[in-house]
Amino acid sequence: MLPWQTDPENYETLFAQKCAHVEEDLLALSPPVADRFSSPAESYRVRAEFRVWHDEDDLNYVMFDPADPRTPVVIEDFAPALAPIRELMPRLRDYLKPRPALRKKLFQAEFMATTTNELLVTLIYHRPLDEQWEQEAYQLAAEFGISLVGRSRKQKRVIGQDFVSDQFCVNGRWYHYRQYEQSFVQPNAPVNQKMLNWAWEHSRECPGDLLELYCGNGNFTLPLASQYPNVIATELAKSGTKAALENLQNNGIDNVQVVRLSAEEVSQAMAGDREFRRLAALPQPLSDYELRTVFVDPPRAGLDSATLECVRQFDTILYVSCNPTTLKQNIQDLNNTHSVHSFALFDQFPYTQHIESAVLLKQR
Repeated sequence: MLPWQTDPENYETLFAQKCAHVEEDLLALSPPVADRFSSPAESYRVRAEFRVWHDEDDLNYVMFDPADPRTPVVIEDFAPALAPIRELMPRLRDYLKPRPALRKKLFQAEFMATTTNELLVTLIYHRPLDEQWEQEAYQLAAEFGISLVGRSRKQKRVIGQDFVSDQFCVNGRWYHYRQYEQSFVQPNAPVNQKMLNWAWEHSRECPGDLLELYCGNGNFTLPLASQYPNVIATELAKSGTKAALENLQNNGIDNVQVVRLSAEEVSQAMAGDREFRRLAALPQPLSDYELRTVFVDPPRAGLDSATLECVRQFDTILYVSCNPTTLKQNIQDLNNTHSVHSFALFDQFPYTQHIESAVLLKQR
């Protein structure tokens, strides 16, 4: 199906078929029966991005079919998006149409929403943003009660704030997250809630201190921290480490150390191949931590060979994957030292072939 299409009546059937395909592909690894976590059939995405199409006095949001990339498809209602985005889209479009200072050379519109109904809109232009744009942008933000970011080449104007704040409940505790514009966030809010609780519940089986790779804004870090004496969370992106530090402080969590390192650099440090000045800021030497559990949520390429050798040292591995193919390969690579004890499938991406997988591996 195309990105803007949904099929609520057949959602459960499509989800079951997708799960069965992944389960069959992993059958040779003898995993336990997968726990399946579905998504709402509509209104689940926290983000939506559209090209803005100008046709004389008309203005529309459009997307493109990969099979016909030159023909714009007008999007009247983007059913996958959270309700605040769906409600704002037509109202914002109609507001922009008669206002040249806001619509001139407007190229793209990006929406970011939360389960608490906060909204952030980014408008991207192919022209410099001047004082008139800023004056009218303030009026726009006030009209709709939103934060607004204007972007053009070498320009970023922020009206309100360039982030939204969301919250998720894990084991009865609410965690509050600051999520920045144009930074990675989990796309499906209801499914993210389920993933957080699955990870927290299964981390109860995992001993020692925790090392987390690819921590991003601290999505998993915050609830997992309650299960461990100490956590070292690593992330390479500056925006991710900034958000993670702010989220830890805002939630009163003080047993996590965030270090800006790549997974490859962490592997080198764990192996003693390199020393990193960023690790010198830890309250104690890396070797003094009882790092027996590792949590990884890598990009689609999965874990590289050096990182695989690093995680092989751990008693338990909690692995969240957006690509079952690379997850399968990584499990096969670890098969001589670890076996799968828990397996889950989360439908982060309804109506597509993509699915989020999670496994708990323990040393043999």
